[in-house]
Amino acid sequence: MTRPASGTGPALQVDRIILREIRLELKEPFRISSGLVTDRRIALLQLFDASGARTWSECVAFQLPNYTSETIETAWMAIREWLAPRILGRQFAGPEEVHAVLEKNIRGHNMAKAAVEMGCWGLTSVLWNTPLSTLLGGTRDRVPTGISLGIQAEPALLVQRAEAAVAAGYRKIKVKIQPGQDVEYVRAVREALGDTVGIMADANSAYTLRDIDHLAELDALDLIMLEQPLGDDDLVRHATLQRRMKTPICLDESITSVDRAEDMITLKSGRIINIKPGRVGGMSASRAIHDIAQQAGIPVWCGGMLESGIGRAYNVALASLPNFSLPGDLSPSARYWARDIVSPEWTMDAEGMVHVPLGRPGLGVAVDEDGIEALTVRREELRPARVVAGT
Repeated sequence: MTRPASGTGPALQVDRIILREIRLELKEPFRISSGLVTDRRIALLQLFDASGARTWSECVAFQLPNYTSETIETAWMAIREWLAPRILGRQFAGPEEVHAVLEKNIRGHNMAKAAVEMGCWGLTSVLWNTPLSTLLGGTRDRVPTGISLGIQAEPALLVQRAEAAVAAGYRKIKVKIQPGQDVEYVRAVREALGDTVGIMADANSAYTLRDIDHLAELDALDLIMLEQPLGDDDLVRHATLQRRMKTPICLDESITSVDRAEDMITLKSGRIINIKPGRVGGMSASRAIHDIAQQAGIPVWCGGMLESGIGRAYNVALASLPNFSLPGDLSPSARYWARDIVSPEWTMDAEGMVHVPLGRPGLGVAVDEDGIEALTVRREELRPARVVAGT
């Protein structure tokens, strides 16, 4: 696909990064198969260009290593010790050049890398006076939105939440499942909502191939997809399961790089990819996965990581690319937070669409810096060749 070329604006030179940790309390607890989240520790980066331009980015690592091996603590250290020093004070013709610099001889730490790399995309969009979506090559001004419903105590409670989500206009209902709370729960939702509503199930790696016959029972429920039922690093067993099931398998945790996406397509481990830019190392990798999936006829969608409005801005911009053909986890701010840290807060229209902010450069939303200051529990300033610690 045609995209803006690197070097179509001033060179990028990050001369300062401020790391902050904030705490945002969820409006209600969110349960998946690997645990319960009640509040969100979030690492934010404020990036400053030598020209005076500045922006924000977000690291999506959780407090515990229950989604990936990364945590907010490991990401903070990786950014401070290894990643920020790679880019501070260095000139780049465009943000596409940053990914390779962060990758060289540093394995893993994708979420830490993504926080830095995505910040460079955001900063470039400010520097070049263009919306982030346009810089990425987005083609749409609205993107369809789905909702993710956590595991509930009983099917009736899940049905209530699913019915409310449909009434609110959501275009896809994602139901979290785990052994003992799966087929019966999803069947109850399907029976309540009827055949026309798009429903999917997400297992977050809670099953093994010993459950293959049980998982195949989901085929009768006409789901859009079954997301990541098996191990987080598995491709071979997912291929076995996909041969057994007619329901498309979507891979999430297993897709950590462009190579892994290519392997999935080659092995036929699934038929859909969930792209989370934090999981794959940033925007350049996300675009590359989008492109190879498009060439292979594999639809993609943008998953969520309980981001604040800053992280949501990057996801919405990414989801405006053409092969993001399925509704993403791009719920409005009010779904999770009593008050978000951006203005305007993210909202959804009556048709279940989030509008891509194309009327202003950068992220498309204003960041509430006073609010962030009040929420900050840790702060550290990074400059070329030195680190200035703060409180």
